[in-house]
Amino acid sequence: MLLPAIYLPVISPDIVSVEVAGFNLAIRWYAMAYVLGFIIGWLWLVSLVKRPALWCRNTPPALPGQLEVLLTWIIIGTVAGGRLGYVFLYQPQFFLQNPEQILMIWSGGMSFHGGLMGNAIAVILFCRFNRIAILPILDGVSIVVTPGLFMGRLANLINAELYGRPTELPWAIVFPTGPAAICPGHWQALCSRHPSQLYEALLEGLLLGGIMIWCAYRAGWLKTPGRITGLFIAGYGTARFLVEFFRQADAHYISPDNPLGHVLRLSEGIGLSIGQSLSLPMIVAGLILVYYANSRSRRRA
Repeated sequence: MLLPAIYLPVISPDIVSVEVAGFNLAIRWYAMAYVLGFIIGWLWLVSLVKRPALWCRNTPPALPGQLEVLLTWIIIGTVAGGRLGYVFLYQPQFFLQNPEQILMIWSGGMSFHGGLMGNAIAVILFCRFNRIAILPILDGVSIVVTPGLFMGRLANLINAELYGRPTELPWAIVFPTGPAAICPGHWQALCSRHPSQLYEALLEGLLLGGIMIWCAYRAGWLKTPGRITGLFIAGYGTARFLVEFFRQADAHYISPDNPLGHVLRLSEGIGLSIGQSLSLPMIVAGLILVYYANSRSRRRA
């Protein structure tokens, strides 16, 4: 399918790779996205709590020094949740047969939905142990996580993973090597695909992040605990649900009678991917949380 498209250069998944004592030590783009995301998010959250006027009753939910400890909790929760989510939601049979690979996160395989759950659990436990209000902290974390989402999707593009379905649109991209380069049914031809990684980076990172920034800094949503968190959950769920229409399903979900990789069949030829089936509850939960936050705020007024 050789069509007008953007042809990507060959980019190694490793930023730097050094062999030491027979072991290959590498810094990968995806790992760097995680590291930068955590650092930027932590610094941004510190700046938020230093602005009392943004928060309910002009009182930040935590002190800047407490956020250093929170960062450690979030790193552990996000990485553990992301990996376990991938293991149990995407390839349970494979890891049941190969349990020794569960801890091999450097080989790839992280789930956003699992990472989100792990992140939330870490924040809730941290707040419980330190007697800090949970919803305001979740609101702050929801805002500052968006740069990490943006950079993570760019790393997915560099790694030629989570790629889109074949398309003839002029902004399609062509990967130089790997499974993404192969056109289904035409094994000798390069394939132009939807840049689904960029769709997600723009929707989850820039658009959703921009909306939450406006709501927090201009519309005063941080003064109503839970509003921003609900917006993030519903917004991410909506963005992910939409992008899944253009994203290639994982190979282990595709078969001759299921070419689109649907895991939830609604009717003949119509179904949902695993990403969509996980995102629908997020949309509902997010809207319920926004409604709950608004109702609680009105009762207190």
